[in-house]
Amino acid sequence: MTVTAAKQAPFRFDQVGSFLRPTKLKRAREKFDSGEIDKTALTQVENEEIKKIVEKQIQSGLKAVTDGEFRRSWWHLDFLAALNGVESYSQNASYKFQGAKTRDTNVRFVDKVSYNPEHPFFEAFKFMQSIVPEGILVKQTIPSPTLYFRDHRSNEADHCYATREAFLADLATAYHQTIQRFYDLGCRYLQLDDTTWAFLIDQIINAKNAEEKAKNEQIAEDGVTVINEALKRLPEDLTVTTHICRGNFRSTFLFSGGYAPVAKYLARLNIDGYFLEYDNERSGDFAPLGELFKEDSNKKVVLGLVTSKFPELESVVGLQKRIEEATTYVPLKNLCLSTQCGFASTEEGNKLTEAQQWKKIELVVAAAKKIWGNAD
Repeated sequence: MTVTAAKQAPFRFDQVGSFLRPTKLKRAREKFDSGEIDKTALTQVENEEIKKIVEKQIQSGLKAVTDGEFRRSWWHLDFLAALNGVESYSQNASYKFQGAKTRDTNVRFVDKVSYNPEHPFFEAFKFMQSIVPEGILVKQTIPSPTLYFRDHRSNEADHCYATREAFLADLATAYHQTIQRFYDLGCRYLQLDDTTWAFLIDQIINAKNAEEKAKNEQIAEDGVTVINEALKRLPEDLTVTTHICRGNFRSTFLFSGGYAPVAKYLARLNIDGYFLEYDNERSGDFAPLGELFKEDSNKKVVLGLVTSKFPELESVVGLQKRIEEATTYVPLKNLCLSTQCGFASTEEGNKLTEAQQWKKIELVVAAAKKIWGNAD
């Protein structure tokens, strides 16, 4: 893959990453959890279903494909728990989604965080590389390092570190080595999924006093520091994007608010593109795009105008109109289109059918071709 080809990503029509889990896969995981089948049998089913989801993505016209996150239970926790120094546990409380109760899994630090050369995501990526044809990019999605700041997770690291700066430095190093390993295995398109910025939007907007606001602004500064340190000195032909998510569980959400409170921090991230949720009024207006774009005119902004939460289809005309509105702040050549999020950030999935899911993807492709033509 040449530098030029890899840097075409994100594409005019793109996707966030996760897809609804097929019934066969759900049943296999249930059997594995109950002890009816072993890991080898589960992996075989995962491999079969991943091959099908990859073929479906290619048939839909997507230029970058994922494994649908079919090997994961959670979009983030499966990855986070597999770095050295971190473990999974039950926190005896669910995440505070609007109108839905999640499982109570979380992660915590038991030692200093470091790169795990045996991280299971590496084997998962190698399988993807073995089944994806030439000319199609494998898009690797992983949670942003900022997720270790959330839900008091970084507080759990206090007993392992003398200073917060030392913790942040180790975290950045662990991510840098992990991303470099993905690159060495052939990855040229990696996405950092991140709910922390939406959390901070909510916290900054609703801060009770100046001290509380300053605390959350420091978390934002730490986020910029860690992400940029993790991305330093990576190969030029690696495209890195980030997806800013407001929560996605059974078609519900965690946070609301426009991007303005965090735009100045996002603009400083040394990434190639932003996947931004813009499927409803909770996302605010397009004005903050001007802040994101002014720092680097080569960055792309992928507008998540097609909701992945509900089956109702947006119209091509409506999407054209909204993209035209966005060009007030970002040139059309720097804009792309996608769904607002994945379809199954957890294995439960959103409230729509697989057929409706593919209608959404087909709409993204058709609308993008209408707006930009067939150009990448």
